[in-house]
Amino acid sequence: MVRIIPHQTKFFEMFAEQSNNLVEGAKVLRELLEKWDDVPATIQRIKGIEHRGDDIAHAIFIKLNQTFITPFDREDIHLLASSIDDVLDFINSAADRIGTYKINTPPPGAAELAMIIQRQSEELTKAVSLLEHGNKLLDHCVEVNRLENEADTVSRAAIGRLFESEKDPIQLIKHKEVIEVLEAATDRAEDAANVLETVVLKST
Repeated sequence: MVRIIPHQTKFFEMFAEQSNNLVEGAKVLRELLEKWDDVPATIQRIKGIEHRGDDIAHAIFIKLNQTFITPFDREDIHLLASSIDDVLDFINSAADRIGTYKINTPPPGAAELAMIIQRQSEELTKAVSLLEHGNKLLDHCVEVNRLENEADTVSRAAIGRLFESEKDPIQLIKHKEVIEVLEAATDRAEDAANVLETVVLKST
């Protein structure tokens, strides 16, 4: 079981806030790619959530620098905050490319990848909520990793469909890049799950 320093439970509250913010970003991304309605405003909503995520991560780093005794290894606290923040960064990057490249229709498979990212984010949030309870979080980490494998399959199939159906090479490049950024977000979620597993393994 993770050894908790009672007066340092603030870190767990901050990670809960960070992971909940990630879920919000993932939900808005899914809304963007499924509904494709008021795209510029939805992209701005994602950007605002990403800025909030940066603020939360920064607050965790400041707290870490101010804290002598931490509930688990300092490097793992830093790595976990960075990994969760990276997922949201890639969510924002995908949305930003849609706006910057003036993409008019969702790329193939993009909505399905967004759904996977949301599910991963929710599993990470559940895992973070169990940080104080040792290996109970491991099942959620396994599910995040399984979903990343699913995303690999979806992205490969989507890029294959893209090369079969898209005749405009510029559009093909734009759509392919968005798909790849979305798939990279699922990789970053797996990274965060791996950090959580490491925290548990070090404490047992």
